[in-house]
Amino acid sequence: MEIRPYRSDDETGWVRCRVLAFLDTAYYENVLREKETYENPAIELVAIENGLVVGLIDVEYEIEERTVCSRGTGLGGMIWHIAIHPDFRRLGIGKQLLLEAEKVAREKGLNRFEAWTRDDDWVNEWYVKNEFQKVDSYLQVYMEGKEEIRQALNISLQGFHLVQAYGHYVGEKKEEIQGRFKRVHECSCYEKKLG
Repeated sequence: MEIRPYRSDDETGWVRCRVLAFLDTAYYENVLREKETYENPAIELVAIENGLVVGLIDVEYEIEERTVCSRGTGLGGMIWHIAIHPDFRRLGIGKQLLLEAEKVAREKGLNRFEAWTRDDDWVNEWYVKNEFQKVDSYLQVYMEGKEEIRQALNISLQGFHLVQAYGHYVGEKKEEIQGRFKRVHECSCYEKKLG
């Protein structure tokens, strides 16, 4: 297996790897049809096995403090995407991608990574195992069906039909929100200091 910088001709493999990797997670609906591009510089790496993209990591990083990351001091990098093709999980590919990204980040003067994820236990455990600390969270609330949407918005406009919606709850009454809606994910922020 080779870990190397992403190239534009990797895009189809990148998209396929990400889609397949996200299907059995709480991010299953977050499908991209093309690779995301970033406003700021990014560390973009892929893991290649027999010509196939089997893993990826994208870290957009700051050249000016607090322009990408939501917290911390100094220059940080936001892990927007990390994904391992399901047929290649549990082989240490994610760890290898992370270590290579950390190496590049240190060379660029970054002092931390930030990553947000939803409430898949195995994903959260991976971050903790790789020395990230949970430092924040909020609830991402999906409203489906007329009653949940009406309840959340408390409005009704004739002729306007909201099919699906979601919102962010950053308040202190998480249990109340979790009791009101069927699909609520806790989005957690993890941070890792780079020494």
